[in-house]
Amino acid sequence: MKNVVITGCSSGIGLEAALAFARAGDRVYATMRDLKKAENLRQKAAAEGLSIDISPLDVTKSASFPAALDAIIEHVGHIDVLVNNAGMLPVGAFEDIDESMLRRVMETNFFGPALLTRAVLPHMRARRQGYIIMVGSLSGFAAKAGDSVYSASKFALEGLTEGFHHEVARWNIKTAIVQPGQYQTNIFTAKDSGTLGSCREDSPYYPLIQLQQNDLCQNLSKGFSPVDLAKLIVDISRSDGSRLRWPADPVAQRVSSTIFAQSDAEREAFLRKVANIDWWINGADHP
Repeated sequence: MKNVVITGCSSGIGLEAALAFARAGDRVYATMRDLKKAENLRQKAAAEGLSIDISPLDVTKSASFPAALDAIIEHVGHIDVLVNNAGMLPVGAFEDIDESMLRRVMETNFFGPALLTRAVLPHMRARRQGYIIMVGSLSGFAAKAGDSVYSASKFALEGLTEGFHHEVARWNIKTAIVQPGQYQTNIFTAKDSGTLGSCREDSPYYPLIQLQQNDLCQNLSKGFSPVDLAKLIVDISRSDGSRLRWPADPVAQRVSSTIFAQSDAEREAFLRKVANIDWWINGADHP
């Protein structure tokens, strides 16, 4: 049985990961910024007879990390797995996203997991074991128009993890980045994330962003199940740590194998095609 800490468990991937680890027999500490949003997880856990400890943790408040981790360690003695899942996804052109939102995205998607990981590393080093799993994104290695700020945060997370995983391997601390494509979660529509419908009609990028948002809405129901992604995250926590990147689904796997086999010119052409932006670049009013 492993002691597992997961961030962003109020819904979606985090919620399903908490349930999946509990089903696997692990002791789960599911954290979220607002405990008012914990009822869905509580009900699902109760329905299956699963024991999950739910506690508050705002990943943008790094000063609270040591006390939160110390409380868990005092309760169960150690932390085996940290799953950095909490995140937000603003959709919009880079020029339209103001500085406050840009900083908020980086605080949530990059600094949050980075500083929480740094807070848990001394504990894992002392035990000479542990597993840190970052929930990245397909957008963390393949950025496209309308996704630049989110991609920036996930690219940063990829670079950080690729670098420090060699540093901590000395103490048998394993690391992994799981890279999901599009999943059926509310990250695209959360009211507090500045996502769908946020582009002003007077924006010079409005036609491009409106088309992309319409495509997102139409394809949400075709997204992959977060239940399957949660099972993969549990499997990763049982792996030997020899693999860093885990494209999570057929789309992410296909894009990954394509992107990393291409020249810069081929990559550029591929990204323009999948994002359907040639019409935009060429100055047309609509595709």
